[in-house]
Amino acid sequence: MPSSACPWPGGLPPLAARLFLAVAIWPLSVLGAAEPASAPPFELHRGDRVVLLGDAIIEREGERGAIETALVATHPGANLTFRNLGWSGDTVWAESRGVFDAPSAGYARLLDLVRGLEPTVVIVAYGRNESFSGAAGIAPFREQLGRLCRDLCGTPREAGGQAPPTRLVLVTPPPFEATPPLSAAAAAARTAAISDYAAAIRDVALEEGAGIVDLFSAVEAHLPAGARLTENGVHLSDAGYDAAAAVFAATCGKPVSGDFAARTATLRTAVNEKNRLFFHRWRPANETYLFLFRRHEQGNNAVEIPQFDPLVEAAEATVRKLAQESP
Repeated sequence: MPSSACPWPGGLPPLAARLFLAVAIWPLSVLGAAEPASAPPFELHRGDRVVLLGDAIIEREGERGAIETALVATHPGANLTFRNLGWSGDTVWAESRGVFDAPSAGYARLLDLVRGLEPTVVIVAYGRNESFSGAAGIAPFREQLGRLCRDLCGTPREAGGQAPPTRLVLVTPPPFEATPPLSAAAAAARTAAISDYAAAIRDVALEEGAGIVDLFSAVEAHLPAGARLTENGVHLSDAGYDAAAAVFAATCGKPVSGDFAARTATLRTAVNEKNRLFFHRWRPANETYLFLFRRHEQGNNAVEIPQFDPLVEAAEATVRKLAQESP
């Protein structure tokens, strides 16, 4: 499928977006400016079904709820649906999702999971784990990220003409931080490596007509004075997630104020409860016995897993109600 199959989330066609940004960036490149281009905004429309896909930053977001809360609260009455499919340690090859099978099986499983949710928007956040491969891994990462984008857009719904292709938003990973146990030298080296992967993500976003949320360049600017971005140099802290949420909201054209987290605490609790229920729906703790190679022992209990669906829907209704009531 050609890359133009995915529409620009903000409404600008991919080719026009590339030409526009190329013209905008050209004078800077001539002058040798090192700063990346400003992230183009993305839009969430009424009734959007959003899937969050990525590694630990997305899985942990399912427990923190900061990014989802920011997007739901800044779109009250939009009846947005969010489903978190994050998996710690994952890569664009879905290596963590193979479970006891090959990564290729994990990749097929990832696509099946996403397509089963029928999203209108997929937010894709990879690159941190892949960056440990250094310069040699950039080209394979970039190629596979492009393939993932095209596979996510090429859904059966599009082929059947029943709905437009899925809109994509790519996310650059945040920098590493000199916080124990990560030394200043190690953090600087890791951040230098991840910078190249962030650049590759920006390039793929342009090529595939996707939106971009540039955490690498912007997240630290949203941290309160003296706050730590991470817990351990790698994983975002509470303040780090609040800063990431502010970047998402601002990129979406809906900036939030400094006391936003306090004002939306009740909504965030409801978001986290909904995510907890959905996590048990798609990643039950006894999955090996229910669906995998030991299903002959307890597979009869698999019929109970879909019973989470009405619980998730009820929790989502609570989230939507609170979003409309949030100050």
